[in-house]
Amino acid sequence: MLLSMTGFGEARHQSDNMSIAVELRAVNNRYLKIITRATEPYNLFEPEVERLLRRAVRRGTLQVQIRCERAAKAADFRLNTTALRSYLEQLSQLGAEMRLDRASVNNLLAEAVNLPGVAPEPGLASFQPEQEWPLLERVLEEAIARFQKMRQDEGQHMAQELLALREHIAGELEQIRQRIPDVASGYRDRLLERVRGLLTDTSIIVQAEDLIKEVAIFADRSDIAEEAVRLESHLKQFRDVVQEESDSPGRKLEFLVQEMGRETNTIGSKASDVTVSRHVVEIKATLEKIRELIQNVE
Repeated sequence: MLLSMTGFGEARHQSDNMSIAVELRAVNNRYLKIITRATEPYNLFEPEVERLLRRAVRRGTLQVQIRCERAAKAADFRLNTTALRSYLEQLSQLGAEMRLDRASVNNLLAEAVNLPGVAPEPGLASFQPEQEWPLLERVLEEAIARFQKMRQDEGQHMAQELLALREHIAGELEQIRQRIPDVASGYRDRLLERVRGLLTDTSIIVQAEDLIKEVAIFADRSDIAEEAVRLESHLKQFRDVVQEESDSPGRKLEFLVQEMGRETNTIGSKASDVTVSRHVVEIKATLEKIRELIQNVE
């Protein structure tokens, strides 16, 4: 089953003292890139969040938005007295060393409460990771499930379109195969007519063996049987990758499209026939449509 690299999923939890909202958005990327934005102190869970996401996603740029709001309690508004005491002692010592007047020292001491770690943000003091993570994990897993559902739905639509394009290429290849026997006979007729025209006023006679040899050389040079077999094999593999469960199907499809393009170019250059060239152009145009589609396959 194919998965689209683009998708969206969200989930929410609401209770009397807390609300959590998780949003997942993904766009195309050749590799996996996870960008997490979370309100404090839930940004501390970034490694755990990434671990969960890597289980579900292999490629793409994935943006994770985590918003948490907690009802503040009286216990949340506390000073870090240990940090404050240390700052005050250092500031008093600094004032004495610099021989500052009493007013200047008092101003420094008054600013101590604004120094880092003295007055933590409400909620940080009572934050307990071992109790908070299970709740956030459940919300995140619900968002991932919805995100995956959207990617699966889009992947099914892409699979149907890819298989239809694949069938179109198979039809064009069959037309080429049916045309190839006529290419050699047509070359023989044109060669014979040209030789007759050139030798009309001369007594030179062209032996049938010479004509047959020339036609045989052309037929051998324009033989595309091997390329057609390889292209057909690639088409079968392409269908199997689209229909069956596999790891990194997007990369496999990219490789197969590249190989199909190579065989198609060889067929066009060897056949030297206008009708075959038309079918080759149609195959290459269809391969380009496939290439654009699989850019969005994980």
